[in-house]
Amino acid sequence: MTQKYDVAGLGNAIMDVIAAVDDQFLLTHGIAKGGMTLIDEYRAGELHKQLTGSVEAAGGSAANTMAGLASLGGNALFIGKVCDDRLGKAFGESLKALGVTYANAPVAGGSPTASSVIVVTEDGQRSMNTYLGACREMTPDDVSVDDIMAAKILYIEGYLWDTDEAKDAARKAIAAARKAGGKIALSLSDAFCVGRFRDEFLELMKGLDILFANEDEAKALFETDDFEAVANKLSAWGGIAAVTRGASGCVVIHGGERHAVAAMPVAKVVDSTGAGDQFAAGFLFGLAREKKLDACGRLGVMAAAEIISHYGARPETSLKEMAGKIGLL
Repeated sequence: MTQKYDVAGLGNAIMDVIAAVDDQFLLTHGIAKGGMTLIDEYRAGELHKQLTGSVEAAGGSAANTMAGLASLGGNALFIGKVCDDRLGKAFGESLKALGVTYANAPVAGGSPTASSVIVVTEDGQRSMNTYLGACREMTPDDVSVDDIMAAKILYIEGYLWDTDEAKDAARKAIAAARKAGGKIALSLSDAFCVGRFRDEFLELMKGLDILFANEDEAKALFETDDFEAVANKLSAWGGIAAVTRGASGCVVIHGGERHAVAAMPVAKVVDSTGAGDQFAAGFLFGLAREKKLDACGRLGVMAAAEIISHYGARPETSLKEMAGKIGLL
């Protein structure tokens, strides 16, 4: 089968609703600063009512990554579940406008489309209040084997491990990618996610080609505070590991090969929403286009630098143009 997509992203389909607020707003509405809190449908509706000047965009970790891949000029496919409601329709339209192919039609019945109210304070901290809704109801039936087999790389977000049927959907996708000879990538998503599913992630790594994590997630995975110990574990694993380290950039490890890539400087960190997702976008684009690992890392830190310079998890500047200016395309 011809692999017409660079990457197929499998993840939670969440409509992001992003607004700038002050610290008093967080106190008034009982929002934990800098974290991600799961909320119910009623709480989501109440927060929506309190926001002014909000912006809506198709979100969720893997969807963010596919948007970044499209901005680089890559061919991206997203697989995720939405309801046949206003937000569900807006989700598909948003991805299409970004140049991402969306594989799933909205489903009638079931829970409403997931949404995440993301409030950003002046210091760039984002506080996420997420109602998972329909995306928690993903099943293997929502995954097309043909779609997965048409991609060079399958990219899975670790958040899917929160439900058994979504795990089964991911396993179906992994089997299809493996059959087609595609590469398989996993993002650990969140240190708390690692804490819940550490043993399962370690077992899953036996069949992975690529692992994405930030430093805290990687330390949680191997239960150590020593980054050098983490690096040695990843080296022994043998796959490609891309570990982000905030202002220190990233480290890319593949067996005995190790590359430390410095962060790209920005004038001001405005909003850290989606930085890890966009790092993955740049890195995956590089892999899909058969670039060397250090160049993949540079594409990743470039995409992350663009996203933290403004509000929201979508690039506002063409990543393809940025990459061209620094000689990566």
